Amino acid sequence: MADEIINRVANSPLQTIDLEDFYPNGQRIVFDIKDWLFEGLILREKDFRDQVKSHNWEQYQNCYIALTCSTDAIIPSWAYLLLATVLTPYAKKVVVGDLELLETVVFKEIIDNFDIEKLKDKPVIIKGCASKPIPSSAYTFLIQRIQPVAKNIMFGEACSTVPLFKRK
Repeated sequence: MADEIINRVANSPLQTIDLEDFYPNGQRIVFDIKDWLFEGLILREKDFRDQVKSHNWEQYQNCYIALTCSTDAIIPSWAYLLLATVLTPYAKKVVVGDLELLETVVFKEIIDNFDIEKLKDKPVIIKGCASKPIPSSAYTFLIQRIQPVAKNIMFGEACSTVPLFKRK
């Protein structure tokens, strides 16, 4: 009788977390207000409010929005707040900043809501390769979330991991 091949990784208590699996669907958009400024530098309140009123906000339905100004203009905080009020009914998330900040905020919320009970007293591998833009800080958020319950934490793939933490 031939020896049966046993997949020890599949039969182990090892838990793998791939942050790419948590990546939420939805278009990411950088909304640059520079074109709504006089000469790209000066925010004129009346003109700005007129732009806000006439803009089609429905096009941002289920999108993730990063509000920014790519010029050296000084933008009063109320301007971003006003934009947030018109985007909130449509967008999944609105931040002031760039796409990296947007992804960081999105992943912070996802990880904060991640159920860690299934990881209690188990070895965990955090998968490192991703084809989607996972922010580096998402991995640190994940470590902070799972370390209190995991038996040990490794980074990489089941065949090649780097040990990060082992509970004593």
